[in-house]
Amino acid sequence: MSDSTTGVVPGAGPTGGSTARPTASTAPAAAPAERATLRLREAPAPGAPHPDDPPRYAPEWLRLREPADGAARAHDLLGPLRAHLAERTPPTGGLVVHDLGCGTGSMGRWLAPRLDGAQHWVLHDRDPYLLHFAAAGAPRSAADGGHVTVETLRGDLARLTPDALSGADLVTASALLDVLTAEEIGTLAAACAAAGCAALLTLSVAGRVELDPAHPLDAEIAEAFNDHQRRTGLLGPDAVTAAGEAFAAHGVTVRAHPSPWRLGPDEAPLTAQWLRGWVGAAVEQRPELRSRAEAYLDERLAACADGTLRVVVHHTDLLALPRPTGGTP
Repeated sequence: MSDSTTGVVPGAGPTGGSTARPTASTAPAAAPAERATLRLREAPAPGAPHPDDPPRYAPEWLRLREPADGAARAHDLLGPLRAHLAERTPPTGGLVVHDLGCGTGSMGRWLAPRLDGAQHWVLHDRDPYLLHFAAAGAPRSAADGGHVTVETLRGDLARLTPDALSGADLVTASALLDVLTAEEIGTLAAACAAAGCAALLTLSVAGRVELDPAHPLDAEIAEAFNDHQRRTGLLGPDAVTAAGEAFAAHGVTVRAHPSPWRLGPDEAPLTAQWLRGWVGAAVEQRPELRSRAEAYLDERLAACADGTLRVVVHHTDLLALPRPTGGTP
């Protein structure tokens, strides 16, 4: 989300290689790493990197988590979304979907084949490297065989305006809200509401993790990780509540639904990467945990390798539907 730079995907795990204890990207000096697909800048002159340009999210990490993301997303929100879009879109028209922080395009690959009708996806990301993967891997047909087209766009979420969403029927994002500030969530909600488009914002961390078998250090690691996510003004596990309130303030109907990762022996590679990032962020937040956390991580990784560890990482999906004129959704 570059392959040579280690970072941490909030609530998920490291973005790059397999170093045992990566430095979490929510540290003050590296905080922009969490925003790699969100905070978009104009490209510097060729060969001159931006002085605070964050490391990319590694495509390898995004591919690793994509099956778990797809299994976790709240299918129960699709019915209300489909009904809303069916009422909004003329039979001969096509849906226009803006995917914010698209990464390698996993949201489009999951959602486009679950919606009917022709669709045009506008894929937003700060990283042209990821946009290339997203465009190349985009689905070509909808649930009913309708044609799906894509375009890519670099921009800045903090400057998102209703004009930028002009003509949009739907805004989507995955693992986005928890790496935003309250101001940025307010900007997003205001832009969607003013444009009159729906929003499906999935896989925001909820601040709760369950590990089986349990360990005495689980709760302390989880608490330190949650504190780490709130550093530098990001909302972390408070983001879904803040987003619901922000959308509701614009008269938008909001539905939230759990979307947990359920990781067992079949997901061991993902679990191992998530563990390294989770524990690494906790230690960075509370350095006094280091010696105990190192032993804890070694023990957890061993259990992951032998297939005896199961993990539930709780997320929440949020669906925001604008109220039709003169009625309710």
